[in-house]
This record gives sequence, structure tokens and C-alpha cells, in this order.
Amino acid sequence: MKTLLMVDSSQGQARGHLAKRMLEAAAAKAGLTLVESLQDAELVAVAGQAVPADAALNGKLIYVGEVEQAVREPDAFLARAQAEAETYQAPQAAAVKADGQKRIVAITACPTGVAHTFMAAEAIESEAKKRGWWVKVETRGSVGAGNAITPEEVAAADLVIVAADIEVDLDKFAGKPMYRTSTGLALKKTAQELDKALAEAEVFQPQQRSGAAPTAKKKEGNGPYRHLLTGVSYMLPMVVAGGLCIALSFVFGIKAFEVKGTLAAALMQIGGGSAFALMVPVLAGFIAFSIADRPGLTPGLIGGMLAVSTGAGFLGGIIAGFLAGYVARAISSKLRLPQSMEALKPILIIPLVASLITGLIMIYVVGTPVAKIMEGLTHWLQSLGTANAVLLGAILGGMMCTDMGGPVNKAAYAFGVALLSSSVYAPMAAIMAAGMVPPLAMGLATLLARRKFPKSEQEGGKAALVLGLCFITEGAIPFAARDPMRVLPCCIAGGALTGALSMAFGAKLMAPHGGLFVLLIPGAISPVLLYLVAIAAGTLLAGVAYALLKRAETPVAAAA
Repeated sequence: MKTLLMVDSSQGQARGHLAKRMLEAAAAKAGLTLVESLQDAELVAVAGQAVPADAALNGKLIYVGEVEQAVREPDAFLARAQAEAETYQAPQAAAVKADGQKRIVAITACPTGVAHTFMAAEAIESEAKKRGWWVKVETRGSVGAGNAITPEEVAAADLVIVAADIEVDLDKFAGKPMYRTSTGLALKKTAQELDKALAEAEVFQPQQRSGAAPTAKKKEGNGPYRHLLTGVSYMLPMVVAGGLCIALSFVFGIKAFEVKGTLAAALMQIGGGSAFALMVPVLAGFIAFSIADRPGLTPGLIGGMLAVSTGAGFLGGIIAGFLAGYVARAISSKLRLPQSMEALKPILIIPLVASLITGLIMIYVVGTPVAKIMEGLTHWLQSLGTANAVLLGAILGGMMCTDMGGPVNKAAYAFGVALLSSSVYAPMAAIMAAGMVPPLAMGLATLLARRKFPKSEQEGGKAALVLGLCFITEGAIPFAARDPMRVLPCCIAGGALTGALSMAFGAKLMAPHGGLFVLLIPGAISPVLLYLVAIAAGTLLAGVAYALLKRAETPVAAAA
């Protein structure tokens, strides 16, 4: 009999994992065929308190038993499941929802937890309401979970949509049909993604992540990129806090921190000695966490520390994170142990073996050559002539404006953040300045050519100005989506000009986010006036160019 094993996520990860392992071993003895898809299952054995609220369970043989029995007497649990299972009939309310109004819950999350997270949430809500669906979207933003989905809402939901560019905890959605996508697709192709969600959603089982995750990531086509962004998202607060503490120490003088016992020295110790010291280990740790879940965290953190101690820096941290994650996942999926020792894998065997392998490779193979590469890169950047610096600034600036928070934008941003750990501050200044240009330019264009824009876009322009000041490049996305052939070239030209001018002026930035509000921190940006000139120049170029190129959409709008 084709059997699907389900464990109630509310029972705790340790008990759930142990129960799943014991039942799998007992099922093999009993000759049961285990399946991972609810559609293929004839019998569904649930270790927990209640049957998940899922209309897809209709007509299936369902047995619900205690987790304690599943752990202690797995053979008896499965025997009772075969003997006492009953055909499941969804409650009347659930049947109505399945045929009538859909109920969906969604989660959005992006690496910085600012723009894409909330814009994707708004897009999903808007499209779902157009279709007459009930919808609630939980945002995993920079300040934690917002509009949190309750267990009752999960139970009543017909579908879960996860629009995330990083790995997020999804355990509470166990047993629900789930569709995973990116924030970019959810924002730009909302209707198509909701249609795909209805057609392609699959039942989510947390305990199967180690085996199922690779398939999902291949389908999305951005597995390594997602892992990298997950690491970067957890690292960013370290960079922001550390950079601003260092900037504050400079308020007392560039070398004031050298005097022990002073406030400047304390600030430098907090920022440079602690926050910046944790940057690379946190990056590596959460890259590994994204790949292998919790077993990957320990070897990832250790690999990151070794990257720092060997001088391999940010690049070494990335290598250590991927190495630790894939080693931990390989041990988890390939190493077969007696059932009595299986529970030791996540707490003893995987951390120990993966840490040893990662550590030895980082010390004896990776550390020294990568350290030389980082040293060479740092020296090259610090010794750039004016012409080369301007060219680099133009390239980085153009990249920031190419896809408004997409892969190219994030690649440039990650490059700037990486250099902060090596005390190279100029590229980050160029990157943030250029990233502010697209929304500021769109806002300026709506002011210069009001008659060419409908009322909704005029209001959107005002919002874009605010977002631009906050260094939220995504504020220009609505304009780029409507008129990409004109918006993108204008923004790229403006961003390239701003990036080039920033590098030419020798501007330096201590923090990787915050926009012009970083000016409130003395010393965070220098020189301030020339930095503002660079931003203004790029904004004027892009804004005026688009105002000239923009075509009025309707004669009515033009006459108004």
C-alpha cells in the first residue's frame, strides 16, 4: 500500500524527526511503499494531534496516532494505521472553499528585507483580491515577521505561496499545498505566478527538506544564488552596525581610537573588532544553513572563522559556506547508520565530520591562495588611478540600475559589501549613490513632465522620491515595468554617471544601507557635498532624459 507519513510540526523538530525515522524503518520492514506526494498516497499516517485541513485528503485513508507511540512502537503504530484508517471527508466549510472562494496565505522575503519583501506582498494581495480570494501575506522583513499568519489561518488555507529569495522557516505549513517562487516574479508576473501556484503546488513536508530541497532549487534555477543571498541577508546587520560604529569613532578624530580607554577606542572595538569580525563567519554559517539546514550551521561558522584567521576574507567565507553546506548535506543524505545511532547524526556526526573536512580544506587548501587573491584585489582597488576608478564606478553604477534589485543589482551590491570587510569604502559609496538614482529620477520626471503621466503615476513618483532617499532602488520598478525600453537606458546612464563621479571624487561610505539618512551619522560619508553632487548629477541626467523621452499615454492625459 502506498503510504505517506506526516508528522505534526507542532510536536517539535526533534520528536518529529525521530518519529519520522522510526516510522520509515518500520514501514520498510512491513513492506509498505512510502511516497512523498499526497496525490500518490492510498494511506496517510499522521503522527500528531489532528488531520491537516487539506481538501486534497478527501477520499484518502487517514489514521491519526500519538507521536509517542510512533517513536516507541513504530511497528504497532503502522499496524493500527492499516487496520483502523478511515476514509477522510473534509468538513463542509472546506469543501465550499475548494469549490468557491479560495483561501491563500503567503510569505515574502528578500535579502535586505526592505523593498521587494513588501512590494511583492502588496502585489500578491492586490491580485488575489481581484480574483475574489481571501488572502493574508506575512512579510519576513528587516525587523522580523510582519502580519504573522496564525495556526488557525494555516489550517483553513487552501494554498501557501512562498515568494522568497532567501531560505525561510516554513515548518508551520507542513502538510499544506505549497508553491515557491521569487519576489521578483511575484512582483512582476503576479497573475501568472498565482495561476502556476494553483496548478503546480505540492504538499510540503519539513522533514523531507534535505531530500526535496535540491529538486525545488533546480526547478527555480537559482540554488547557489539563493544560498548566497541568504548568507548576505543575515550578514548585513553586522555590516551596518559595524560600519556606523567605526564612523562614529572617527568623529573624535581619524586616529582617536588608538588611545586606549577612550570612547573612540570602544566604538572601534565594537564596530571593527566585533561586528566586522563576525561578518564573514555569519555569512559562511548561513550559506551553509541555507544548503543543509541546522546541521550545516556549525561547520559553516567554523569555516568562516578560519577564512578570517587565514586572511581569505569575504571570498573565503563564501567558499567555506558552500563547502560546509554541501559536505553536511552529503553526510546527512548518504551516510547510513543503524537505527539506534541515527539520532546522533544531526547533533554529533554531521557537525564533527563536516567541521573537520571544512576546516582542514580551508587551512591546507583554500586559505592561503584565496588570501593572496583578496590581498591582490584590495591592493589593486586602493591603488586605482583616477581613470580606472571612474570606469569601475561607472560599471558598478550601471549594474545597480540594470534590474532594480534583481540578480545584477544584488551582485554589484554584494561586491561592495564584501570590500567593506577589507576596509575599502569607495566602491560601496558609488554603489549606494547609483542605487538611489532610479527612483529619484522617476520622481523628478513626474514633476518635470506632469502632463505625460496619469494621476496614479504622479502619485507613484512622489513615493519613488521617498524610496530613493532611503536607497530603495525598487521604487522605480513600477515605471520600469510599464515602459522598460525608455526607463532602463535612462536609469543606467544616470547610475553610471553617479557611480563614476563618486569614485572620481574619492567618496567613502562606512555603511551599506540607509541612503541619505546616513548623513545623520557624522563621518559615515565623506566628502558629503561632492557625494550629493554625484547623486544630483545622475538623477538630473536620468530624470530629464526620461521626461523628454516619455510619451503621453492618452490624449486626455496630455490635455490635463
